[in-house]
Amino acid sequence: MALLWGLAVLSLLPLLDAQNPLCANLTAVPITNATLDLISGKWYYIGSAFRNPQYNESARSIQAAFFFFDPKPAEDKINLREYQTIGNQCIYNDSSLKVHRENGSLSKHEMGREHVADLLLTKVPKTFMLINSLHDKNNVGLSFYADKAEVTPEQMKEFHDAIECTGIHKSEITYTDEKKVSAGGPGREAPEDQKKKKKKNCNHRADELVTLFFFF
Repeated sequence: MALLWGLAVLSLLPLLDAQNPLCANLTAVPITNATLDLISGKWYYIGSAFRNPQYNESARSIQAAFFFFDPKPAEDKINLREYQTIGNQCIYNDSSLKVHRENGSLSKHEMGREHVADLLLTKVPKTFMLINSLHDKNNVGLSFYADKAEVTPEQMKEFHDAIECTGIHKSEITYTDEKKVSAGGPGREAPEDQKKKKKKNCNHRADELVTLFFFF
């Protein structure tokens, strides 16, 4: 898996320029089937920062969150199953994301409009980021995801470097609390056990679910 990630990243423009910690190359690249393989599976929402106050308020309401990506390359979509802890209550929802291969972005149709975010693979394996409105200083935002609830210092540094590239200060980042993941719903169980526990402990209330990905 590490080799696959390395080969995929080598085929991409670097997210961070080794000589420039402000990452001049913070840009999306085309999404391939290999990219979809890399982001398949379970991911944790680690943190985010947004210039738009409304989005920041939404991000702060999420105590913890994780989700499952199930890519369907032939259909250019990703089936999404997400769980959030909000107000010590587990909320889940099933939906899908559309894959825009050429411009390296993902989109989700919600509330009558399509929300789009660019996918950024990182140099450090097992993490990725989504960025929106990079060239709009009043609405730029960046969110960070990892395959574990706790990230390494190296992984966190790459996120912080990318945040600085957007012009947002690290003090503006909102982080989740991984201890809250199991407060109201499934956490580290096997997939089948998670499905059973979801029905028992989670509420399917899509209207209260704060989208993990776009905050537009």
